Amino acid sequence: MLSTTLAGLRAHLPRLVASCLAVVLAVAFVVATLVLNETTRTTVLTAAGAQYVGADAVVTSDDGSSLLDELAVLTALDGVRAVAPEWQTSVQAVAPGRTGAQYLVVGAVADDPALRWQRLADGALPDRPGEVAVSERVGADVGDVLRVTATAADGTETSTAVTVTGVVDLGGDPEAGLYGRAWATPAQAQAWGAVDPTELRIAGRPGTDPQVLADAVATALPGSGLTVRTGTAQAEHRAGSMLGNATALAAVLLVFGTVAVLVAGLVIANTFAVLLAQRTRELALLRCVGATARQVRRGVLVEAALTGLAASVVGVAAGIGLAGAVSALAGGVESPVPLSGLSVPLTAVLAGLAVGTLTTLLAAAAPARAATRVAPLAAMRPLDPAPLRSRPGVVRLVLGLLLLLPGAALLAVGVAVASVFVALPGGVASFLGVVLLAQRALPPVVRAAGGLVARLGGVPARLAAGNATRNPRRTAATATALLIGVTLTTAMVVGTASTRATATAGLAAQYPADVVVEGLSGELPPSLLGRLGDLGGVATGTALTVAQPTGPDGQPWTVYGIDPATAVPTLRSTAETPLPQPGQALLPRWLADSWSVADGDPVPLTLDGRALSLRAGIVDDDAPLLLTTGDLAALAPGAAVGQLWLRLDDSDADVQAAVVDTVTDTVGSVVPDAQVTGVVSLRQQMDEVLDVLLLVVTGLLGVAVVIALIGVGNTLALSVVERRQENGLLRAVGLTRGQLRGLLAWEAVVVSGVAAVLGVVLGGVYGVTGTASVLGMAGEVVVDVPWLQVAAIVVVATVAGLLASVLPARRAARIPPVAALAAG
Repeated sequence: MLSTTLAGLRAHLPRLVASCLAVVLAVAFVVATLVLNETTRTTVLTAAGAQYVGADAVVTSDDGSSLLDELAVLTALDGVRAVAPEWQTSVQAVAPGRTGAQYLVVGAVADDPALRWQRLADGALPDRPGEVAVSERVGADVGDVLRVTATAADGTETSTAVTVTGVVDLGGDPEAGLYGRAWATPAQAQAWGAVDPTELRIAGRPGTDPQVLADAVATALPGSGLTVRTGTAQAEHRAGSMLGNATALAAVLLVFGTVAVLVAGLVIANTFAVLLAQRTRELALLRCVGATARQVRRGVLVEAALTGLAASVVGVAAGIGLAGAVSALAGGVESPVPLSGLSVPLTAVLAGLAVGTLTTLLAAAAPARAATRVAPLAAMRPLDPAPLRSRPGVVRLVLGLLLLLPGAALLAVGVAVASVFVALPGGVASFLGVVLLAQRALPPVVRAAGGLVARLGGVPARLAAGNATRNPRRTAATATALLIGVTLTTAMVVGTASTRATATAGLAAQYPADVVVEGLSGELPPSLLGRLGDLGGVATGTALTVAQPTGPDGQPWTVYGIDPATAVPTLRSTAETPLPQPGQALLPRWLADSWSVADGDPVPLTLDGRALSLRAGIVDDDAPLLLTTGDLAALAPGAAVGQLWLRLDDSDADVQAAVVDTVTDTVGSVVPDAQVTGVVSLRQQMDEVLDVLLLVVTGLLGVAVVIALIGVGNTLALSVVERRQENGLLRAVGLTRGQLRGLLAWEAVVVSGVAAVLGVVLGGVYGVTGTASVLGMAGEVVVDVPWLQVAAIVVVATVAGLLASVLPARRAARIPPVAALAAG
């Protein structure tokens, strides 16, 4: 029987192309998803956590205390090659061609080359005092001389001329545009005021396992207040804190991968149904000459397994190639985190082979059983389809309800608890229920739509309307194939738009101001806001006053005063930056706990003999102690301006970056020790990260849509096979070839139009619920339905269904009437 199966496989190879293509695309989708997920993870770690990737272990002080005393212990530890303290300070620097000083964060270059993580765009790292390497944000070139003003640890202010030896490429670090950065030797950094390092990066000796070294370091440094991680774990921690939890992206890709496998399984099942319907006589003949039902069934499954395995191998290669193409495409755009290289985990290859082969076997199981359930002689003549009220129809109805109702409930629970891992099985189960119930739900809708087109297309349209409802099983199968594709596409469009809207709102809430100007000495000139407001590109701004009254604990605390009237038009969002009302003090939660103050309790503040009692409002831990300017003025009439928040005109990233440079120069010329933070650049770069990730997801989903369209063609091909005798009879009574093609075209339009409309509704629901389950934990989900794109989906899907009918219609019209009747 095996030789017969192999011979049949060779003979029917052209017929297996559609099935193989569905498997190839599905496996390619899954493999590309896993490869791109690993590539994205590796790239983000290398970019956002660059300084930790090369370290074997990292020690961090949780409370900000110095780690200098631990240096000797770690240096003497077995397996430790070098330890690099993270010396850090800040200076003001004047670059050539700039009119004012700019704020620079200064770090130290490690003595040991193994811990030097800086990637140079030009020049070299400094190796002696008087030299620095700078980030591109500084705007200096190799050989330029910077005039640096620094405050030493003892408070002495020094001015030094240093030479730029290199320009460091921070490429994928989203914080690269916030302010300029510089790196000097450890001695130079300490001379500029760097004291008490709170982080140590450790390089192990060759062959040392990072986790073993991290455990040894943790054992050598007992006590609380320290966190020891491997370099990779620390990079993941920093990337997670900057770019959000990478699990959300993996969850999104997991959803799409599951959908692709589901779609491919349905398409493969339809494909094998087509193949076995075309081979009914052949299989019946095998039964007549002595083959048992088990042998025939085993032969079909062996054929499916070989087909699935061969297609899976091609799919794995195609998936890796697709991932490489997407990576190259994303790497070619201006992105803060471009995908670089390609990381192919072994699990991706094994998963692709397993998914393709097992999916093909499972999808072919039902057609294989159906092919051997009919008696050999009965299979030699045409069979009428089973009615809906038959036992299989009732089983299908019950099973559909059992999948739909609990699946919908589980999906709702997943949205409520904001867990995609709960919503995903619910979505899959509910959609499988929809597919099973489509045989009963779709024909009535198609009948209603057929009545409308029957008046437009003459005899072919009237026949098409009747044919569309005469065989509910066939109509439902054709409509379901397209329903899957439209549902998937709509879910993608709505989900992507909602993700984009939610992420944009989240970024605006997290970084509400475009530019923040802060006086490091505690004061800014009152006239500075007006001067900055006159600059081109600055839309509006608000000033925050500052004072240090005494709190309920008897200690002085820094308090800011803000005018809500000018702050609201300045901020991009107030969702995470609540503004105080008159008589209210907004306290960070940690401070409220320290003062034992609850929401609404009185908060007494005193300063220079004046006292003020305000009601408490509890906000997030990273918020400042905030009052209205009027309340702070009552407590401190002479309160100075401590910060300026600016909003820039809406324009592209390059224009806004130039405005930030202009603001930096203007502030530096007036207040040399002020810090200008271009928050708008960070928000834009995070937005571009999202663009790249959504580009990847959209490209992968396009593959699944192609799979669904293949399913439409396969189902229509099955329809032609089943209706050979019917079509022959219509031709015999006078229907022309053109009218027969028109009949099939009208039928395809009716069925695909209904499937498109219903798929849009279902896709919208799944898109919104999927987005809510993935992003709900991060905050409020913004639903965005791009109606123009949704309307385009309906039109394109209807046309796609029409085009999918072309080849089957030509095949049906090409068969002579006598031959079609004889084939019955």
